[in-house]
Amino acid sequence: MAVPALRLRNISKRFGTVQAARGVDLDVMPGTVHGIIGENGAGKSTLASIIFGLHTPDSGTIEIDGAPVNNLRPVDAIGHGIGMVHQHFMLVPGFSALENIVLGLEAGFRLGPGLARARVRLAGVCREHGLDIDPDATVDDLPVGVRQRVEILKALYRGARILLLDEPTGALAPHETEQLLTLLDRMRASGATVVLITHKLHEIMTVCDRVSVMRSGQLVAERDVKDTSADELATLMVGHDLPADGEEKAAVKVRTVLEVSGLGVRDAGGVRLTDVSFSLRAGEILGLAGVSGNGQSELLEVLAGMRPVSAGNVSVGGRRIDHAHPASPAEMRSLGVSHVPEDRQRQGLVLPFDIRENAVLGRLERCGPGTLVRPAVLQARAETMIGDFDIRPPVADRPAGVLSGGNQQKVVVARETAENPPILLLGQPTRGVDIATIALIHSRIIELRNRGCALLLVSADLDEIFALSDRIVTLCSGRLAGPLETRSADRSVVGMMMAGLGGGATA
Repeated sequence: MAVPALRLRNISKRFGTVQAARGVDLDVMPGTVHGIIGENGAGKSTLASIIFGLHTPDSGTIEIDGAPVNNLRPVDAIGHGIGMVHQHFMLVPGFSALENIVLGLEAGFRLGPGLARARVRLAGVCREHGLDIDPDATVDDLPVGVRQRVEILKALYRGARILLLDEPTGALAPHETEQLLTLLDRMRASGATVVLITHKLHEIMTVCDRVSVMRSGQLVAERDVKDTSADELATLMVGHDLPADGEEKAAVKVRTVLEVSGLGVRDAGGVRLTDVSFSLRAGEILGLAGVSGNGQSELLEVLAGMRPVSAGNVSVGGRRIDHAHPASPAEMRSLGVSHVPEDRQRQGLVLPFDIRENAVLGRLERCGPGTLVRPAVLQARAETMIGDFDIRPPVADRPAGVLSGGNQQKVVVARETAENPPILLLGQPTRGVDIATIALIHSRIIELRNRGCALLLVSADLDEIFALSDRIVTLCSGRLAGPLETRSADRSVVGMMMAGLGGGATA
């Protein structure tokens, strides 16, 4: 039999009272794509960090190509041919793609000659793997899918033969996901070994040869993909059958609670939104589909009071917001607008703060008279959120920065939906969360809708858009197209709208 490219035996890791990995045994064969799935907090990312040397296991052994490795550090892992692409990109924003790829490998004091040699070598790596990037583009200006390509190239440039991908499609549009899966297929054909950590079962079924299932820090099952099904894997992930789909949607109400008229946004980077107009009604979900980087982020930031209006206006709760009359995030909250931002780490949480503190961000007035914060109220609020959303570990004084990405998302969604807001802005609400949590968040969204909340759902996941929305609009290059009634919408038409090839102008 072939020697495993990667072998783990009895790997365990504890963080305080939390057992993140418990006696994990894993064999990853060379030239395969091996999936690791599990709920948020199951230990998947911890295991990847141990393999890459970011964490030292409390016990157990690691072998690479049959040879044991001890006291593994990231520099050692890279030397052994292991590369890792993290769930949250590790790129320097102001640097070019080339500068990010060679960072730490500049080859001498004189940067110019080193970059010139790196440019030639990078072109060869791109040709070998069928990847295309502009090496001189600043990563700030690149779409999310291209930034991920830069991360993968950074690992391949360093000679990675074993590539660890931690939730790689969480921020990608459908076509970008398909491009990534095609890339993984090509890498396998060239002899590379890939460990794919994901919660999306269709990705496992599409590209993986074998899959390992983790639950509560333990590896509970392994299957050859050809011998299993998505339904079986879902049950193995959560330990029980998933509930059936939630209640049907209630009839849409017609009262408009938020109106956007001729909205334009311009900043130092150029025009972000042009003549955007739509209305949001109580008791409906308006789905906004589009490829990342086409103005969705800017629209959400305007509606949340985080970015000024350049042209046009927004009307909510009798308040007209325009260039001359801006609104702050605090004022928008007072007008009934809650916001689940697209980037939970940069905009949704203060990572050093614990769950209790993050549970009341922007809402301290609910926690005591005047400026006095009552600890018992903080604790009770956090414990309610933890129970309602199954936040793991269920420790209210745990810093948000040490939670898994999915559990961080649960904290944000729990906080923003706790008080049944009249208007809710949702930016990629299920990005990077497991299937059980997706079902939970979707159920909460439908519940709010049926209570009369008006929801704007921004998502790159067309399945999510079609499953939840009453009407669908799209943004392409900052211009709105739509609306379409979901029950009569065609996916190919929505896809054309996302590409700017058809659709109306006002929702």
